[in-house]
Amino acid sequence: MRTALVIGTGLIGTSAALALAARGVVVHLADHDPEQARTAAALGAGTDEAPEGPVDLAIVAAPPAHVAATLADAMRRGVARGYLDVASVKGGPRRELEALGLDLSSYIGSHPMSGREKSGPLAATGDLFEGRPWVLTPTRDTDTEVLNLALELVSHCRAVPVVMDADAHDRAVALVSHMPHLVSSMVAARLEHAEEAAVRLCGQGIRDVTRIAASDPRMWIDILSANPGPVADLLADVSADLDETVQALRALQSSDEAKRRVGATGIADVLRRGNAGQVRVPGKHGSAPRAYEVVAVLIDDQPGQLARIFADAGMAGVNIEDVRIEHATGQQAGLVQLMVEPKTVPVLSAALRERGWALRQ
Repeated sequence: MRTALVIGTGLIGTSAALALAARGVVVHLADHDPEQARTAAALGAGTDEAPEGPVDLAIVAAPPAHVAATLADAMRRGVARGYLDVASVKGGPRRELEALGLDLSSYIGSHPMSGREKSGPLAATGDLFEGRPWVLTPTRDTDTEVLNLALELVSHCRAVPVVMDADAHDRAVALVSHMPHLVSSMVAARLEHAEEAAVRLCGQGIRDVTRIAASDPRMWIDILSANPGPVADLLADVSADLDETVQALRALQSSDEAKRRVGATGIADVLRRGNAGQVRVPGKHGSAPRAYEVVAVLIDDQPGQLARIFADAGMAGVNIEDVRIEHATGQQAGLVQLMVEPKTVPVLSAALRERGWALRQ
């Protein structure tokens, strides 16, 4: 791939353009808002000048509701040898293109499984997709050349290609992305009018659960409007679990010992099923999840503290597998949780204590 046209210079489009430009591809940028394309160009994502002739690959990074129309326009104008979209829903756009009677041999659907809570070109980064799955949904009509162009794009972005059927993809993202986003928003909504004294008690747990609720509602209305059926089916199952959990909690309030036992059994069941589902979430680099142990270090909220901890861990020969930070309410201090291999815990703990760090048992 020598040339590309990115149509839509938001977070995903600009991030892909940055990755391509960094690898020597001549990238042209287009957007319904010319100022946004100019911003992406100023960031080094390419040029906002139109290409003089057909490019190798056109990448449509428009909202799901506008993907088919944008693709159809580009295909009719013959702007590229191959066409690809990065919308988070795949079945609907493909069926819309089929209904328009377009030749889809030059088209392939795709979805990079990466993003941020922020949107727009200023939130973009060239390594956004690194190590992340990038779903490709070719059909029997897709030209081999177009599939190869898509694989080259994924390689340039240092993502991991995953080939799926379009409708199977839509059911999958409903499960792992769309439904969880709505649940996160519902939990966060409970905080909107909560008493300030209660909100001040928020810790890392509620931050984890509500993090994705900070995303742009307009973007998510577009996404959910393109995949409502599978998401509604999953929420119906969640609703059934909620009803049973509410009944179990009410039973725990009963003065009847037998009812309390039934309630406890119901709560234990939903927690057990939660454990069973959580362990299936892929671990580091998409591999099977591994059990790490935590070394908890108390730190002051001052510049350079995290760098010192990581440097001291490195000097001890210990790799930090993951890290979490809990900020103390009302204090300029926090707790850094270092996730490491169990066998390295004694080594790391001793090294950190020797260097003056306070560890929490």
